[in-house]
Amino acid sequence: MNLHEFQAKGILKKYGVAVPRGYAVESIEQAEEAIKKLAAETGSSKCVVKAQIHAGGRGKGGGVKLASTFEEAMTHAKNILGMQLITIQTGAEGKKVQKLLIEENVYQKGDFEPKEYYISVLMDRSTSRNVIMASTEGGMNIEDVAHDSPEKIIKEWIDPAVGLQDFQARKVAFALGLEGQAFKEGIAFIKALYKSYMEADASMIEVNPLLRTSSNGILAADAKINLDDNALYRHADLAAMRDISEEDPFEVEAKASDLNYVKLDGNVGCMVNGAGLAMATMDIIKLSGGEPANFLDVGGGANAKTVEAGFRIILKDPNVKAILINIFGGIVRCDRVANGVVEAYKKIGNISIPIIVRLQGTNAEEGAKVITESGLKVVSAILLKDAAQKVREVLA
Repeated sequence: MNLHEFQAKGILKKYGVAVPRGYAVESIEQAEEAIKKLAAETGSSKCVVKAQIHAGGRGKGGGVKLASTFEEAMTHAKNILGMQLITIQTGAEGKKVQKLLIEENVYQKGDFEPKEYYISVLMDRSTSRNVIMASTEGGMNIEDVAHDSPEKIIKEWIDPAVGLQDFQARKVAFALGLEGQAFKEGIAFIKALYKSYMEADASMIEVNPLLRTSSNGILAADAKINLDDNALYRHADLAAMRDISEEDPFEVEAKASDLNYVKLDGNVGCMVNGAGLAMATMDIIKLSGGEPANFLDVGGGANAKTVEAGFRIILKDPNVKAILINIFGGIVRCDRVANGVVEAYKKIGNISIPIIVRLQGTNAEEGAKVITESGLKVVSAILLKDAAQKVREVLA
């Protein structure tokens, strides 16, 4: 589950990670109040107006603006709130900005020149360990650093059996070149960041930029947290932070029907039982000259209800030109699935695109017979190569 920046910073602050002062708002009236309140607290009208969407690249897209006066801050708030923000991660359609973060400007002049770093914590599945990744080259172009100068990426692996050790936090802070007060605060920051990651059951925490301030302090100028969906049952307060408006509506609908669905950009919808079979089915679709429009796993207990829900979700995608249903009858009988397909087809009605159903396993022949004798525009296949050929034919 993804979180907004202001939510991520709220979690980090709870665990002692230093973050700027700021307020999340959803209207211009709230923005005006927040700007005034922040000015009273900081003694300055300088602030940052940030769009809150589940995507990176907000700054380059015009969703992050600095303001020196109250009037300038209000202008930015009015321009950003409600805009369709397009970034490298949103696609051409962009995302509508429904929330803002009004935050103090931490890039002030002082004894030290503000310096941006990068730091994150995530699971390295190749080593079965958590890893802290950091770089002296933080900011908007961190992706270019990883691609062009990988030697500037610092990695420190943590054994989950013993946790982050003090010497490891010092090692990372030293590798970043921190000195004096920044070195001390950096160590405390890294330890608190790792504690946040572990106790919130996060799958990833990213701070970019990690800022050394003009007073040689350390804080999270920006933050991103992804939570492990499988652990949300332990965190009712974090689960309540889910912003459905930021998620793909197809995926939200699928989740409500207990379906595993991921939208893709292709033209052939697929409905499968089992993640491995789903991957193989997408390969078959590509080999047949098509492109998979989705990943949809209806699970081992597929029935008329789940099949109907899957149909409805796939058919809402205007790019879908055909549907391939590929079911292996292990736990579930193929004839049961076939009856579910026929029942769902009749219930939905007016399905104009071709549907290929490939059934294999328990009662596969009985299932094929149900499809063939239904009188509906559903093509039955037994072998995977037959299904691939039929996909090729309907796309021709």
